[in-house]
Amino acid sequence: MKDLLWKNIAHLKRQSPLVHNITNYVVMNNTANALLAAGASPIMAHAHAEMEDMMKICQALVVNIGTLDEYWVTSMKKAATQANQLQKPWVLDPVGAGATPYRNETLADLLKLRPTIIRGNASEIMALANHNTTPTKGVDSSAESNEAVAAAKFLVDNYQTTVCISGETDIILNQEKEIHLSNGNALMAKITGMGCSATALVAAFAAIISDKVEAVSSAMALLGVAGELAARESKGPGSLQLNILDKLHNITKAEFIATLKIEIKRG
Repeated sequence: MKDLLWKNIAHLKRQSPLVHNITNYVVMNNTANALLAAGASPIMAHAHAEMEDMMKICQALVVNIGTLDEYWVTSMKKAATQANQLQKPWVLDPVGAGATPYRNETLADLLKLRPTIIRGNASEIMALANHNTTPTKGVDSSAESNEAVAAAKFLVDNYQTTVCISGETDIILNQEKEIHLSNGNALMAKITGMGCSATALVAAFAAIISDKVEAVSSAMALLGVAGELAARESKGPGSLQLNILDKLHNITKAEFIATLKIEIKRG
């Protein structure tokens, strides 16, 4: 499995898929740079008039609800609808799910459009499935990833999607497969938008890999290993952010294989 994930990482750099990001303005620069460093190509666009045309030229879509407003919500729905019609994958990042009624209403509408993949922290996944027993702490999780497995399975069964629960252990699952990844470093939580970068990378891999658990695992493994390796030479979150970008760009097969911690639970 490690060799397969590495082959996917190398494949991404060769294919350089174009990823349309409707994401929050706090992380646009970080997200674009993460995609570029990994080998993909980003577009950030929100205008209603170009949503359908943008999805015609892009290979995958990110819908990230971090900084919601009514205009962007319409953009999200237009783009997701077009992605479905063109049979292109789209990834939902339910940032801050459960924090406000408006956020929950927006997510309910987006779920009806059947995201190909959902990636969020444990609290967000639990809130999305109405299984939340702990309060959402802004965009941070107040629950462990293993606490959200039942909620993730609910989303998989009801929306025919693939779910990634991000945390100290990343849990990726659908109806056929379940994979656990245990890389990364606690300091990554001190960089804004790390989860948003993860979602963008997930979309990039989903654009070129038909098996969506494999696609998500490739993305999360790459970012987790890059973060773990980068932390070894970083003095704090500022240098870590730069070093992660460098490592996404120059990671070697030997580094990746030696560092990756993966457990295949099903499939």
